[in-house]
Amino acid sequence: MNFTNQVVLITGASRGIGRACARQFAEHGARVAVHYNSNAAAAAETLASLPGQGHITVQADIADPSAVKRMVDTVIEQMGGLHVLVNNAGVYEKNAIGEISYEDWQAIWKRTLETNLMGAANAAFCAAQHMMKHGGGRIVNVSSRGAFRGEPEAPDYGASKAGMNAMGQSLAKALGSHKIYVTTVAPGWVETDMATDHLAVRRDEIYAQSPLNRIATPDEVAYTVLFLASPGAEFLTGAVVDVNGASYLRT
Repeated sequence: MNFTNQVVLITGASRGIGRACARQFAEHGARVAVHYNSNAAAAAETLASLPGQGHITVQADIADPSAVKRMVDTVIEQMGGLHVLVNNAGVYEKNAIGEISYEDWQAIWKRTLETNLMGAANAAFCAAQHMMKHGGGRIVNVSSRGAFRGEPEAPDYGASKAGMNAMGQSLAKALGSHKIYVTTVAPGWVETDMATDHLAVRRDEIYAQSPLNRIATPDEVAYTVLFLASPGAEFLTGAVVDVNGASYLRT
């Protein structure tokens, strides 16, 4: 997995899976654009941890279409191109239908879909415009096991990730002739800040979902992202790859 001289933009790279992706891409020769929304300090920590030279941070609210375009344009202008986009940024809010008002239900669904689905779609659109003119590229989306198994406490999250899966498959068909390969990773539970509160009260239950009796590390998910973005993985375009330790099996 050699990414020497390639530019990789990773959304939501200030922590968790995004930070692990940034480090692994940099270790394999890429120049990395570390996207963040509000946590500039965490993004700076990610940047400082990257080996090699030529990395940058870039700020954008992924839910804002104009900000997404500025983000992609900035990366292309400052780094001289864009070869890989990793759509990792996302939000999760509890939104159980029996425990929330109609007004809050609408607001949370809107925030989640605008960030998790529309934000990723807009980033893919902007990146693809450049890639189509410069010989192709890779887009890897970070989805979720929740797209398949259901998310009763956050149906908006499950729906957004199911939409991301379908979007990736559609884009794989639309962009394949341009040598742009689109794949999706669907992790289960991962040791990230997003999982901290759940693990504090449900660790044994969550661990027991997998026969490995644990959950994934960010590096394990990042490794799969790098593989899908690497030369030789082209014929996986359109695939949705589960990284859930056999905690949820589908055919």
